[in-house]
Amino acid sequence: MKTLKFKTNINCGNCLSKVSPKLNEQTGIESWEVDLTDPDRTLTVVTEDLEPEAIKKAVLKAGFLANPK
Repeated sequence: MKTLKFKTNINCGNCLSKVSPKLNEQTGIESWEVDLTDPDRTLTVVTEDLEPEAIKKAVLKAGFLANPK
C-alpha cells in the first residue's frame, strides 16, 4: 500500500461532489480524501499500485487539477 499526495484546485464541497464519482470509479484506490482546510487543498490517495498519473487523469475528468507533491 502506498500513499500519494497531490496539490489540487478542489476548493469547496460542490467541487468535491464533482470529483467524488471520478475517484470512486477509479479502480485501485483504497481510500481518498481532500483536505479543504489546507491551502494546497491536498488530495491524499491510498492505493495498492496506481501511479500518480492515473489519479491526475481521474481528477482532470472532473475538470480539476491535481499535481503530485
